[in-house]
Amino acid sequence: MTRPRIVHLIDDAAPDGVMRVLDHIIDHPEMTANGRHEVHIMRRNALTFRRIKADIIVSHLTISWRMLPRIIALQASHGDLPILHVEHNYTEAFVASEVQNHRRFATLLRTAYARFDKVVAVSQAQGRWLVSQDFVAAERLEVIPSAVNVTPFLEMDAPVAGSPVRMGAIGRLDKQKGFDTLIEAFVALPEMDTRLDLYGEGPEREALEALAQGDDRVTFHGHVDPVEAMSSIDVLVMPSRWEGYGLAALEARAAGRRLIVSGVDGLADHIAGGARPVAGGSLPAWKRALVEAFVQPDLPGFARERRVLAAAEADSFAQGWIRLIAEMRAAAQPQSKGEQIGLPQST
Repeated sequence: MTRPRIVHLIDDAAPDGVMRVLDHIIDHPEMTANGRHEVHIMRRNALTFRRIKADIIVSHLTISWRMLPRIIALQASHGDLPILHVEHNYTEAFVASEVQNHRRFATLLRTAYARFDKVVAVSQAQGRWLVSQDFVAAERLEVIPSAVNVTPFLEMDAPVAGSPVRMGAIGRLDKQKGFDTLIEAFVALPEMDTRLDLYGEGPEREALEALAQGDDRVTFHGHVDPVEAMSSIDVLVMPSRWEGYGLAALEARAAGRRLIVSGVDGLADHIAGGARPVAGGSLPAWKRALVEAFVQPDLPGFARERRVLAAAEADSFAQGWIRLIAEMRAAAQPQSKGEQIGLPQST
């Protein structure tokens, strides 16, 4: 059997988590051995589609009312092909924080998801929420937690025992990441031989720098390579207000770093792998968590355990996609010799 052609549709090629996951899929030896993965950028104003030459189509599109007609057109013009959707954006905490009309939003998701053969959740927590809200039926949902290549993090030296704790935060400087809460908690700490390094760019940088109040223990580095950022810290702090999965959390665990998370949405998936959740997410709770990270050394063996679990989870990402693609191809095969598969003939 020839390798299937899998076309991944995106509407934003920004170098964020979605593109990092797609780059990992394209570069992964086992995944490329089982399929020819391609990324197509969908024109934002396209209401009709030329025929996409593919065996399986995977949507990574951002669901919205504006996008809905294009999703309907995609399904209508490729109804003979398996079409999947990966939900990178919406979570329980996002809806609670950012959505005003919950009934209208629920109608949008149910209408859009009905156009796909399968919906893929990027974390166990997100998957449970999608089913509990009746956005998608359990039998049409797949859960494949996101992953990137963690090999550089697995090979990274562990933090030096007894060294001053270097705390870090990695990600876009915007409301979602909750770095304002982190900075407020950090600058309120008593003078300790520690520092906070923030890696990333975004619209809130100026406001976050103001929150730092000239504390010379806080440094903004801008955007740097994730491996370089992780190698410079002992503890990764993720106070996100919502998070589909949290690739930085997986990378921190693979690097043997301690990990403190808000515990919302997909960040809850990392607790079993060694992440410490901050209950409630209040400013006093974050202050306590940061102090404890400084005064309590990492226990022997915990770094290795975090790395083993992270490596296994990264491997399960590839296996999950290989299995799902095989299942979708099998389901699309004709039921009898007389049936024909509507394979695309041109782009």
